[in-house]
Amino acid sequence: MITPPFEFSLIVTAAADVLTVEVAGELDHQTSDALVRTVVGHLSPGGAAFRRVRLDFGRLTWIDSMGLSALLAVHRHAGAVGVTLHLDSRPGFLERLLTLTGTLDHLTTTVTTTAAAGDPVPEAEAG
Repeated sequence: MITPPFEFSLIVTAAADVLTVEVAGELDHQTSDALVRTVVGHLSPGGAAFRRVRLDFGRLTWIDSMGLSALLAVHRHAGAVGVTLHLDSRPGFLERLLTLTGTLDHLTTTVTTTAAAGDPVPEAEAG
């Protein structure tokens, strides 16, 4: 018996200066644009003034190269508008993908004004 894929969904919550997006199901070539549009839409001029975006991957079931590309696009846009990106509740397969592609440190490192120039500070809340 073939089990149908877990349906993709994004649940967005906003509290104070934090935008949280819960990603459920498969983040792939069919769904990655939805994640980028959702986050970028909330960070666009005229939107709420968020300082942090938390992507919660506790219900992520799969990610492919397009999903990884979406994470890089979200990170790039967040950084361009001065917003810190956090990747929360990363399942093992996501952690492996980020490690194997060399993007783990890039996506989970924040640069602070207290750090010496060029010395990124690792995200303490990665999880």
